[in-house]
Amino acid sequence: MARRVALVTGGNGGIGTEICRQLSAAGYQVVTTCMDPEREGIREWQQALQEEGVDVSWVQCNVSDFAACQTMAEVVESRHGPVDVLVNVAGITRDAFLHKLEKTSWDAVINVNLTSVYNVTRQFVDGMRSRGFGRIVNISSVNGQTGQFGQTNYSAAKAGMHGFTMALAKEGARKGVTANSISPGYIATSMTAAIPEEVREQIVSQVPAGRMGRPEDIARVVTFLAADDAEYINGANIPVNGALFTSF
Repeated sequence: MARRVALVTGGNGGIGTEICRQLSAAGYQVVTTCMDPEREGIREWQQALQEEGVDVSWVQCNVSDFAACQTMAEVVESRHGPVDVLVNVAGITRDAFLHKLEKTSWDAVINVNLTSVYNVTRQFVDGMRSRGFGRIVNISSVNGQTGQFGQTNYSAAKAGMHGFTMALAKEGARKGVTANSISPGYIATSMTAAIPEEVREQIVSQVPAGRMGRPEDIARVVTFLAADDAEYINGANIPVNGALFTSF
């Protein structure tokens, strides 16, 4: 059987890169999206992975633009074949307390973090249903479960991702299509490295595991959910947060 195609949006970030690595190692043909190839250094990123023995293709796309996602889907499937696994990773932050939050910051985060999940998934879900197989994994956040100071936009988007996931899981279950979300806690990436050290130490002190998570911790769960034999796990939200937040 031909290798399954896995599309990872925003796959050149800290978490996304490790997801691409692990999916590639598991035998998937991996493609990622990027918005600005030059600014994001996507060719250099791709070359660095190739030197590790990891082959990842890329396509330019603004995932917050529905028409751009339509074009992206056509390009990906013409080059690589039908997409069987979709991992929605792309996301940004524009933090501010609500009484200071500009509408542009609200719109940007909702569009990139939540509307993009519709824009991208909409392109592939019909094909997954018709073929009787699909795996959709949405990267949410612990802050979508708990809320966070200065993140009404981000928390709303990440909570919305899981509402989308639960509904889609019900729609796709009899068609062999699963939809699940993962809610990372604080993960050691360039984004969290930019947090002032004293704030970072305060965050870690609240994590029972005593450390931030690693991108590998998230990628491992993505690969698990993407597997052919993971079909009965559907509509779930899997927290990966070192026991920072626990619930059932």
